Amino acid sequence: MPNSITERELIYKTIGDVALRAHIFAPLEPATAPRAAVVFFFGGGWVGGTPSQFFPHCRHLASRGMVAVSAEYRVRNSHGTTPFECVADGKSAVRWLRAHAGELGVDPSRVAGGGGSAGGHVAACTALVPGLDEPSEDLGISSAPDALLLFNPVVDATFAPLSERFGGRGAELSPRHYVHPGCPPTLILHGVDDQTVPYAQVVDFCEAMQASGNVCEVIGFEGKTHGFFNHGRDDNVAFTETLRHTDRLFAA
Repeated sequence: MPNSITERELIYKTIGDVALRAHIFAPLEPATAPRAAVVFFFGGGWVGGTPSQFFPHCRHLASRGMVAVSAEYRVRNSHGTTPFECVADGKSAVRWLRAHAGELGVDPSRVAGGGGSAGGHVAACTALVPGLDEPSEDLGISSAPDALLLFNPVVDATFAPLSERFGGRGAELSPRHYVHPGCPPTLILHGVDDQTVPYAQVVDFCEAMQASGNVCEVIGFEGKTHGFFNHGRDDNVAFTETLRHTDRLFAA
């Protein structure tokens, strides 16, 4: 697989002296048509984390013919930021990918967003939560992805103890509060025994999505806890299984 794909980094956003990079994985073989793309956002509670979390997913999807990106975004430990800046960066990353679709070989009408935990929250917010777009960017280019792939995501930021990280403003950044008709098709992969983000939370979100006429599916993994899907855990059994569902989503 590694010999069949290319890997590179490009800066997608600069804020002051902070340069945020997009780690891009693409098929080595030239495309005969623009490719579907996905941009992933790492987990870490909006406090830390690394884009390398999704490098294995990106390599897999690039080997399957997609352009896959794992994006850096500002976090509290490194940049003194809040979840609001995380979401603003997420929107910038999606918009940047569309704005540079031509040079990246991407179909701008087939750009998905994905992520795990806090990164899943960022991805969901780019699709559902209005505002937080950088005024310096071309707002004529959408920052909302066309599909969502979410791993144990936070979709309701009003529940304790995670609500403390939102400074009492969790409702403003809760995708659950912004469900409406026309949301992108969404697949959620979640551990049934997750104690960090309760499984019931994503089931409620998905039911609300379906009630509004949206396509949404939750796949629960029995006996699995938070972060179960990551590469390197439990001999990669869950990682491999979640990739199977990922392939199914993007094949559609």
